[in-house]
Amino acid sequence: MRFSIKPLIATCAVSALALSHASANDPVVVSSKIDTEGSVLGELIIQTLERNDIATENRLQLGGTSVVRAALEAGEIDLYPEYTGNGAFFFDMTDSPVWNDAEEAYESVRERDAEQDLIWLQPASANNTWAMSIREDVAAENKLVSLDDLAAYLADGGEFKFAASAEFVESAQALPAFQEAYGFELSDDQLLVLSGGNTAATMRAAAQQTSGVNAAMTYGTDGGLSALGLVVLEDSKGVQPVYQPAPVVRADVLEAYPEMEALLNEVFATLDLVTLQTLNADVAVNGLSPTQVASDYLDSLDN
Repeated sequence: MRFSIKPLIATCAVSALALSHASANDPVVVSSKIDTEGSVLGELIIQTLERNDIATENRLQLGGTSVVRAALEAGEIDLYPEYTGNGAFFFDMTDSPVWNDAEEAYESVRERDAEQDLIWLQPASANNTWAMSIREDVAAENKLVSLDDLAAYLADGGEFKFAASAEFVESAQALPAFQEAYGFELSDDQLLVLSGGNTAATMRAAAQQTSGVNAAMTYGTDGGLSALGLVVLEDSKGVQPVYQPAPVVRADVLEAYPEMEALLNEVFATLDLVTLQTLNADVAVNGLSPTQVASDYLDSLDN
């Protein structure tokens, strides 16, 4: 879950907590968003720190983007994995082309957050961008490869029902952006809106044809696509921004634990698209816990 249409409103705890200063005696409070990838990345962060004698407090799966971002700004948490493309939302820059370029997106969000004493560490190369995916059998039967093909299919009255989160359906950067670029519009009857933002649920709905669903909101790094018989429809017009995950940490916490930067940069540098898809699949498809997946992966890096 990369962004939210809800305002980023900090609670009244801001005044008390935002002024606090971390010390090397304090555990690092690590959080994440409430989806599969968030839990995997959060566990990688926690276990990397713990293996290097940096104590942590686990507050993973805290909530949606607005909740976790506000908690970081308030000083309620110290560190969480965020996506570069969300800078478009954080800084009201959704119309800027910088978010479609990986390097420019990172530099833009890094520079602006630094003004708020929020430090972006090295991002992974994997791009967890929004995608619209469809059942393989429907795609093959109707020769659907791209979103252009989908638009033509819908114009001809093709059967289509799409599972997605409310965030995806309502956010200007998600479904509305796809619809505007490709010239189609889904009716309420063509949507199954699920609570939360976990694509494991949307993909499962499409795979199981829940309520007639044959397509789903997915991310570029989703591990369950092939296992569940879904294919991503190509975004040939490059509608979506680049979403590379990176740890974001409060400046005073990084000052207290300066070694954290090199440790986490080393791990995130290994997370290419295939690697992150595989880790996500171990949780979403193979049923392993994020804790075990992260531990096994870090063990493999040490070998």
